[in-house]
Amino acid sequence: MRILGIDPGYAIMGYGILDYRGNKFTPVAYGSILTEAHTPNEERLMKLYDELTDIIAEYQPDEASIEELFYNTNATTAIMVGEARGMALLACAKAGIRINEYTPLQIKSSLTGYGRADKKQVQTMVKMILGLAEVPKPDDTADALAAAICHAHHAGSRIPR
Repeated sequence: MRILGIDPGYAIMGYGILDYRGNKFTPVAYGSILTEAHTPNEERLMKLYDELTDIIAEYQPDEASIEELFYNTNATTAIMVGEARGMALLACAKAGIRINEYTPLQIKSSLTGYGRADKKQVQTMVKMILGLAEVPKPDDTADALAAAICHAHHAGSRIPR
């Protein structure tokens, strides 16, 4: 099973592609799509869509795992991230990829056993689980890989071994 993890963002959208077979993870590709500040919104969304579509075409994931929107206090930021998240959902849906959504609490629990784990704890677990030499940067990339790992843990009972 090839899983695409997405950490939706407007300025930075993290992605991570993992192969999951027999309870073993193999990192395939990961990184972030960046958009420039002061660029018109529609151009930023188009860049996110185009680059994510290219990643999907190149790596052909079977399923996608995307973090649900976490809203704190800044409504403007939440709306912009929601637009980027919607674009990511559209890119996956148009490619025929099954979409799975997880809350930040579910992702943290899946990796650390504790839903209130801090970012550093989650990043350390991503590094350990995937056998990486260092924590992927920026944070959005590590978060996308965490989303993919979370999905593998949740979907493990239905993924062929």
